[in-house]
Amino acid sequence: MKAKVIVGVVAIVAASMMPVGVCAQAFSVSPNGTMQQEKQTAAIAPENQATTEQLAKLFDVMRIKQQMQSMRMMVPGMVQQQIQSAMKQTEADLPAGSKLTPEKREKMQAIMNKYVGKAMDLYPTDEMLTDMTAIYQKHLSKDDVEGLIAFYSSPAGQHLLDAQPVIAQEYMPMVMGKVAQRSQAMTKEMMKEMAEVAPASKPAAAKPTPKAGTTKTVSK
Repeated sequence: MKAKVIVGVVAIVAASMMPVGVCAQAFSVSPNGTMQQEKQTAAIAPENQATTEQLAKLFDVMRIKQQMQSMRMMVPGMVQQQIQSAMKQTEADLPAGSKLTPEKREKMQAIMNKYVGKAMDLYPTDEMLTDMTAIYQKHLSKDDVEGLIAFYSSPAGQHLLDAQPVIAQEYMPMVMGKVAQRSQAMTKEMMKEMAEVAPASKPAAAKPTPKAGTTKTVSK
């Protein structure tokens, strides 16, 4: 259960830190099951690719680093709900009649909090920016980046950036809540159908052990 929570944290952090322009692209599923952008962009010739300095200016005007830091502050509160849910599920999975003591529950929560903290640092902000720079250079030309800098420096661009943290704060808990609720219902439905295909076999009833001194002898 702890692993699921940690994986969820990493996914939330990574998705939340992506700028609006990246997340708003249309994607489709290819025949082999991978995600691909519906409209492929032409490759940018190396001589026309945006420079590292241009992209650093773009990321600065887009406030990407600040967005990442803001999301890091928001995520722990959202993840706390997952931890509480995981704790309840862990206790529900215990054998009948068993129950976690307050001490064990406190220790388990401390372990989860510890690894959630580690998960937050699996992909440092500076490394994300370096990776983003390399990818942006492949798909954006110098002129593209100059146009984006102009937009995000405009009142409309600044308004979008001002609204983005508020939008994310309202949207992410909604996503997490709906996904958790619907995936739980879907899992129950799936398990029910699987049980119909391969019902659990009942253990064979044990034959009663004859009591000492009651064994009948067969006369020849």
